[in-house]
Amino acid sequence: MSASEKPDPSSTSDAAQQEHTESHDPTVSEAWSEFMRQGWGERELDLPPHPITTYAAARRARLAEAFPGERLVLPAGTYKVRSNDTDYRFRPDTAHTYFTGNLTSDATLVIEPDGSSVLFARPRSSRESDEFFRDRQYGELWAGRRPSAKEMSDSLGLEVRHVDDLASALTSGTKTRVHRGVSAYVDGLVAGDEGQDGELARVASEMRLIKDEWELAQLQEACDITTLGFTDSVREWKQVLEFGERWIEGTFFRRARAMGNDIGYDSIVGGGKHATTLHWIENSGPITPGELVLLDMGVEGHNLYTADVTRTLPVDGTFTPLQRDLYDLVFRAQEAGIAAIRPGEPFRAGHNAAVTVLAHGLEDMGLLPVSAEEALEESSKVYSRWTLHGVSHMLGMDVHDCGNAAPESYSHGTLAEGMVLTVEPGLYFQEDDLLVPEELRGIGIRIEDDILVTADGPKNLSDSLPRTSADVEEWMGQYL
Repeated sequence: MSASEKPDPSSTSDAAQQEHTESHDPTVSEAWSEFMRQGWGERELDLPPHPITTYAAARRARLAEAFPGERLVLPAGTYKVRSNDTDYRFRPDTAHTYFTGNLTSDATLVIEPDGSSVLFARPRSSRESDEFFRDRQYGELWAGRRPSAKEMSDSLGLEVRHVDDLASALTSGTKTRVHRGVSAYVDGLVAGDEGQDGELARVASEMRLIKDEWELAQLQEACDITTLGFTDSVREWKQVLEFGERWIEGTFFRRARAMGNDIGYDSIVGGGKHATTLHWIENSGPITPGELVLLDMGVEGHNLYTADVTRTLPVDGTFTPLQRDLYDLVFRAQEAGIAAIRPGEPFRAGHNAAVTVLAHGLEDMGLLPVSAEEALEESSKVYSRWTLHGVSHMLGMDVHDCGNAAPESYSHGTLAEGMVLTVEPGLYFQEDDLLVPEELRGIGIRIEDDILVTADGPKNLSDSLPRTSADVEEWMGQYL
């Protein structure tokens, strides 16, 4: 168990009786306890079916078909400690939610050899224990109302049993695969087999490579809300100049929480030289007139599908001639990368097209020690000093989606209709790079959009956010 993971509540024979209390909590007298268990009305809700229900059922059937005669176990995970007695906000494991729609903690999906499925969950406690008013982690009066087993079942279209019954359900000799690394408790219930468990993770990941119509609608919504978050940030530019990177981070987070579930990943707000740090998430620096600011931000929707969009903006609202030349080079690279995203093309087609443009641009600037063509050879790739990263990754419920897919299905595979991936070329000139002219040092530029592969060519899901240098200036001019 990692140091940050809390003990799983189902690790006892009676999870409902184990209240999560703190040493500073007041003593509960027998009279208080007895009084608190009295006089409560029933509040069972009639929840409508979750829109994912039919899709999730089909996904479970496909997963079961991949492992006939076997039991498959996919936990949601539990809370993780942030500091002492406070936890991070819970976010369920992606694979678990993909196959269930469940967003509650401590649940585990079990697909039996006959294809039937059971969700072992931690529902709302009854008033027969003190949990509801004493437990800081699960108690209704502390943490809010959890759905009942019936409400979960009605909404998700799954049989739901109490998490206390999970251990006994996994005791038979049936061959069992576990999606490991999510719940230390569940991992401990079944002896591990790295090969067979890894195969489950691979298949579960590869099933997400092609998005269905519901998923595409979720991704489009996430992109649309992300555009609003970027616009909020520019609209508040006066405060941005006063408070710096932190203001943009907070402004975007407000939109993500107001219209979605959360941010899909820690926002990157890189003003000036911070833009040359690929994953600058400290966001503690100033926003300085005359410089650029790189914003890599994405909203995670209510069903956990996330956008991933980057724009690089001139702090003054207008690019300098040098900034414009560099930005337009990155834009041309992105245009070439997007144009290459077609069914049947290699996954790396977009990357190859984009870096070809960048390498020739670097050659024209006199920066490469060899010709662009030589630099592009696998044995060289010296252009990468200033481009650093790959241009694309899959996108979905995880910002870097399908991470357990086999290379031949992903990075060494071919594109297919329904895949969604980023195209995000960039140029990064470090402040201490003596191989570039001084005026380039400390400049970082990236442009990123979320691209759907279709038979008719690439579809940009985030195209509502301006991309060309002229359009960026016009857009910012509406608010500055």
